[in-house]
Amino acid sequence: MSLTKRVQTAPIAVRLLREGILESSHLVEAVVCDRRGRTLFIAGNPEHSSFIRSALKPLQALVVLKTGTMERFGLSDRDLAIICSSHKGSVEQARQAFNILWKADIDQTALQCPTPVGRRSPLEYNCSGKHAGMLAASKQQNWPLEGYMRRSHPVQQAILSIVGDLLGIPAAEFIVARDDCGVPTVSMELQQMATLYAHLSSGDSPELERIQRAMTYHPDLIAGEGEFDTELMRLTEGRLVSKTGAEGVQCIGQVGEGLGLAIKVQDGAKRAKIAVAIQALRQIGWISPAIADLLAEQFMVIAPCKRLEVDGELTLL
Repeated sequence: MSLTKRVQTAPIAVRLLREGILESSHLVEAVVCDRRGRTLFIAGNPEHSSFIRSALKPLQALVVLKTGTMERFGLSDRDLAIICSSHKGSVEQARQAFNILWKADIDQTALQCPTPVGRRSPLEYNCSGKHAGMLAASKQQNWPLEGYMRRSHPVQQAILSIVGDLLGIPAAEFIVARDDCGVPTVSMELQQMATLYAHLSSGDSPELERIQRAMTYHPDLIAGEGEFDTELMRLTEGRLVSKTGAEGVQCIGQVGEGLGLAIKVQDGAKRAKIAVAIQALRQIGWISPAIADLLAEQFMVIAPCKRLEVDGELTLL
């Protein structure tokens, strides 16, 4: 798929300093691609493969749009946003996930994601919106609700086909494993993740445009107060679409420009991916120095005695 030459540069280092003294460090790879898969900036190895985890959710949401599920059940952009989210299980967020099931006349017991520890309902699990969307799409298509999480289920096959079409890869070639919530996630190269977000941000199709609009108009539903995705999309007022993934994955698209940034921390540390995202977005001009400073103060100053420091930057090809 990729049009990238086999180029590799040094990864970016992130250091945790305690009163200026090194305590921990992380190595981070990052890449910026356009929607044709051409690489513009790199740090580390753009062909590094990793599971995309929850950063896949906005692309998984395409099945809800392409099957006519939104129209049949009268779902709103707020419903679409919660389908794309990794939320915190707030009352508002759980109710929004329940709204999808209510409108599609699906019993809550069909929801097969886990119940978080200390919570009462799977609706409070961070992936409940995604699961509700898959159930609604299955009902729209007269696919069985039972077993919707299995790779062999038609809704999962449809999702893999949609993602494969965007990347120009047969769905059968994907390496797939269960995510923590039980549904399939996909292993792919970092540059493929960036290409997906270039597509998402491009506005080339009505479905992709609606997803990025739902996310940027309702950032409170995508993560939650104080979370990086929510704060970045609030501060940039619709210019960037952002979605985190577990184990050090972060993907961001520049809306209207068809460019995507993908980040992977080698040891999976969340704090390091956020630090590199802030540094990279400032370097490539997707955020202003003022916004970068606000984000750095919020996410890179861990405590009065601890802060993160980024050493290195993206290389322009």
